[in-house]
Amino acid sequence: MYNLLKGKRGIISGALDQHSIAWKIAELAHREGATFTLTNAPIALRMGAINELATACNTVVVPADATSIEDIENLYKKSEEQLGGKIDFLLHSIGMSPNVRKKKDYGDLNYEFMLKTMDISAISFHKMMQVGEKLNIFNDEASIVALTYIAAQRTFPDYSDMAQAKAMLESIARSYGYRLGVKQRIRVNTISQSPTATTAGTGVSGFDVFMDYADKMSPLGNATAEDCANYVISLFSDLTKKVTMQNLFHDGGFSASGITEALVEQFTKNK
Repeated sequence: MYNLLKGKRGIISGALDQHSIAWKIAELAHREGATFTLTNAPIALRMGAINELATACNTVVVPADATSIEDIENLYKKSEEQLGGKIDFLLHSIGMSPNVRKKKDYGDLNYEFMLKTMDISAISFHKMMQVGEKLNIFNDEASIVALTYIAAQRTFPDYSDMAQAKAMLESIARSYGYRLGVKQRIRVNTISQSPTATTAGTGVSGFDVFMDYADKMSPLGNATAEDCANYVISLFSDLTKKVTMQNLFHDGGFSASGITEALVEQFTKNK
């Protein structure tokens, strides 16, 4: 390890189980010398194994509904007490669509569900930064990262209203990135990750087929959760102090490829 985060304090949201990208990020942040708190929604805490991660990383879990201002305020206050100071990094790894969960067709969305999708998956990012700014919880030159997906720019079957949520998430990163950059030299970025075999991802219909397609479409192959953790740690570190307001594709080249020889070969065989 390189001690890239030695002396840095942070908050990591969204670690559900060992398959979660946030879980891998927490493990690596711990190895790189950071101290941090973990957080997730109360219902997710009952479903996952986050307490095991907390023990391994010598930290605590602070339950918080990211759509609740009061919960976020409590998260920041408890984190500052636990860590002994303001924070240097924040990970937003939060997303959920009731419409997707209930398999609602895109032409028959429940709009109340859609508003919940936006609140949970995108507006929560704004809330975490706005509350943090008001409480003065962020150190100067802190780094804030949210995880997104290329469905914000392209259409993918079954991703439904999560595509709109991710587009909003990326827009919020740019708008708040400007504000916090001018004010405290804080950087805000989103990482557009390859399809990844997380608990949530593998629950999507046809996920295995799409994973194979994306892998063949990417010159470097799909980026794993461990690969993503490496990238996030670099953004939390002092090595990327001038990178902000960016949507950073971390997908093995998928986003820049029109067609690849591997796919041509597969289609030719299928014929």
